[in-house]
Amino acid sequence: MAYENIILEKEDNIAVITFNRPEAMNALNNQTRAEFRAAIEDVAADENVKVLILTGSGKAFVAGSDIKEFGKTTPYMAHNIMRLGEMVEKLEKPVIAAVNGFCLGGGCEIAMGCDIIIASEKAKFGQTEINIGIIPGGGGTQRLQRLIGVCRAKELIFTGDIIRAEEADRIGLVNRVVPADELMSVAKEIAGKIAKKSAAALKLAKQTINYGQQTPLESGLKYEYEMYALALSLEDKAEGVAAFLEKRAPNFVGR
Repeated sequence: MAYENIILEKEDNIAVITFNRPEAMNALNNQTRAEFRAAIEDVAADENVKVLILTGSGKAFVAGSDIKEFGKTTPYMAHNIMRLGEMVEKLEKPVIAAVNGFCLGGGCEIAMGCDIIIASEKAKFGQTEINIGIIPGGGGTQRLQRLIGVCRAKELIFTGDIIRAEEADRIGLVNRVVPADELMSVAKEIAGKIAKKSAAALKLAKQTINYGQQTPLESGLKYEYEMYALALSLEDKAEGVAAFLEKRAPNFVGR
């Protein structure tokens, strides 16, 4: 698929998807959603890609949905719209959000679907849908409360306020805040460290953590044990143990 509103790059087992509608603050229109879905499917199918980084061009990560398309969106279309945060969450590879600027509405929902969020000091976050008379529809009402607590989530969603990166860090919405000119280097450093691990073990770890977010502790612990037992059968487990005993770097094969 030819991309117009995103950029997909791959290097050293790391893929980078850049939302690239800077003139529209990278607002999500239907074409961007379709391109993003295609890019995610590309990354999922590429065995050479171990980690994905998401970022934006210009002053925004993603500043929400393209309001110009709202008048054309019927309830049926909204019901079937691609929930990008869910696509990111279900990708069986670690995903890092490198949030460079405005991260609002649907953009915040995409970031919260990622496994790690690194924010530029210039980044700003918010679930601003209430300001135009609607509510978050891409996971915002559910993921935000799990990340920062129910009361804080309600305050942000009810007020539609936009918060700075430092506040997002304080309340636990992001992993860390870094200088703007270091954002991608930090994200790639973390991605590079993760990419050296077993892709199979990473898949199991992400799957197990995500499962635990949606189930009682007892069920989560049982699932963890099952996935741990499965991990013991991996070729990468045998290689990892051998490498540790031989005092060398492991050569993981992803199975």
